[in-house]
Amino acid sequence: MKRRTFLKSGAGIAAGGAAAVGLAAPALAQERIEWDMPSSFPKAAPGVGTNSTRFAELVESLSAGRMVINVYGAGELVPPFAVEDAVQAGNVQIGHGTPYYAASKTASAHWFTGVPFGLTANEHFAWLKWGGGQEIWDEIYAERNLKPFYSGNSGTQAGGWFKSRIESLDDLQGLNMRIAGLGGEMMRKLGVNAILMPATEIFQSLQSGAIDAAEWVGPLLDQAFGLQRITNFCYTPAYAEPGAALQVVVNTDAYAGLPDDLKAILEAAAMQCSMETLGQFDYMNVGAMTSLQEGGVEFLEFPEDVVAAMKTAWEEVKEEQRAASADAARVLDSYEPFREGTIGYSNAFVGRYLAAR
Repeated sequence: MKRRTFLKSGAGIAAGGAAAVGLAAPALAQERIEWDMPSSFPKAAPGVGTNSTRFAELVESLSAGRMVINVYGAGELVPPFAVEDAVQAGNVQIGHGTPYYAASKTASAHWFTGVPFGLTANEHFAWLKWGGGQEIWDEIYAERNLKPFYSGNSGTQAGGWFKSRIESLDDLQGLNMRIAGLGGEMMRKLGVNAILMPATEIFQSLQSGAIDAAEWVGPLLDQAFGLQRITNFCYTPAYAEPGAALQVVVNTDAYAGLPDDLKAILEAAAMQCSMETLGQFDYMNVGAMTSLQEGGVEFLEFPEDVVAAMKTAWEEVKEEQRAASADAARVLDSYEPFREGTIGYSNAFVGRYLAAR
């Protein structure tokens, strides 16, 4: 990978200085700060990709050009699943993606993204903002020299595109399925061979027969990636992933070198992106779903016995994660009480309204 000069103007940093030295240099001494930001997603991908480019636009606009962020799509600067590693090492100062792509570093990352039968997008933000989730996230990520910012959510996702109908648990046995996160662990307990691969590989793998099913996001992105060209069976909703959060993650040394107003701008830009991205998904999924249905796609429900088995499997996975990871246990102690409390409220208010509407 070709290393770029990270802080490109008037910093007074010696050309031979180590990256860590560059990261720690006072931003106040620079007329303009220029950072490189690799993303786990293609830049042009609706929602997930445009989340990163919009963030960069906002930072430059809010800072009146004092801070410029160059966005690199998946694989352009670093591999899609290596973004956090690059930021942690100081190879880049900032990265974009979704937390659970780095779950091998800490199992807790799953809960900062989305877990089976977990919080909806709005509930997830509420937990982060007011339920202590962000503070726990900050503390866990600080151990890896990272500062995370929530930057959006896909909202309720699709459960997956399957080449054959799923009419019972038997139909899941031996299926090769692209699925991310702990939803993959849940599906393994039901006999599925869960496979994680970058988004850019999904279509080709489904087309070639390397996989029999794929969970990606929902109508907007699934259509953009052409999954409807392979099969017309799309199952909803994604019990495995009710919504997936996006993040901007910053190297803490680089972050510490920023003046307070630029720190605030990063946070404000991420928050603005979070609102825009969720709205974008809600708005554009409607048209995408209609277009897919007109093209012959069937949006199907999982059978009741499959959903019940998913719930049972998830409880097993959740407790396994709790036992194996102190960080996961810590997050669960905060996340689960809030999730349980939302059920009665959501059913009484949102659930009844949606059913009647």
